[in-house]
Amino acid sequence: MVTTVSIAQIGALVGDPARVAMLQALMDGRALTASELAEAAGVTPQTASGHLAQLAGGAVVSVTRQGRHRYHRLATPEVARLLESLMLVAANARPLPVQTGPRDAKLRMARSCYDHIAGWLGVSLADVMVARGWVEVAEDGALVTPEGLHRLAGFGIGAAGVGAAGARPLCRPCLDWSERRPHLAGRLGAALYRHALGEDWVRTREGSRALEITPAGWRALHDQFGIGHPTGG
Repeated sequence: MVTTVSIAQIGALVGDPARVAMLQALMDGRALTASELAEAAGVTPQTASGHLAQLAGGAVVSVTRQGRHRYHRLATPEVARLLESLMLVAANARPLPVQTGPRDAKLRMARSCYDHIAGWLGVSLADVMVARGWVEVAEDGALVTPEGLHRLAGFGIGAAGVGAAGARPLCRPCLDWSERRPHLAGRLGAALYRHALGEDWVRTREGSRALEITPAGWRALHDQFGIGHPTGG
């Protein structure tokens, strides 16, 4: 009798990448040893033997002993048809996006990271300043250029906030855990955050690190940095 449990068990058996690779290798009707299937799946023979024992226990493969060797085949034509159907569905399926960082959309949009801005907003600010030549970023550090100091001073973020002109300010890249690209930390990052709060570009949320970007903030981001809403709104 077919039950939801038995269907789920078959789904679990064919749901492992290594087992799928071995089953695909058997699709041409050949009988293969555990060593041959291990090579096809890119796993050790011991790991392959464990997978094959599960597949045999679920009647997905059959095993024949001949001399010193054990040969594996797909158990039935129905198994082959199941694999063909799964391959057809997989060929038309879109890959699932990889979700990184917080699931909360507000935290992903903008949040505080210690004393600087993180999330989409922090990374967008960093991208713009790098693209405009205001900041130079390398893996081991970052530098505010004289042009950057001049432009930032025009926004009210003066040398006192980011370091003296011509000096190497305390500016460093900080890998953003949701965007997986760097935002800016150090004295520059802190100065930007203080400025954004003071100008009411962003507001803190009680009990959360999420930041609310205000209407005034969106206007300033557009006018001063060319940053628009990610959805186009």
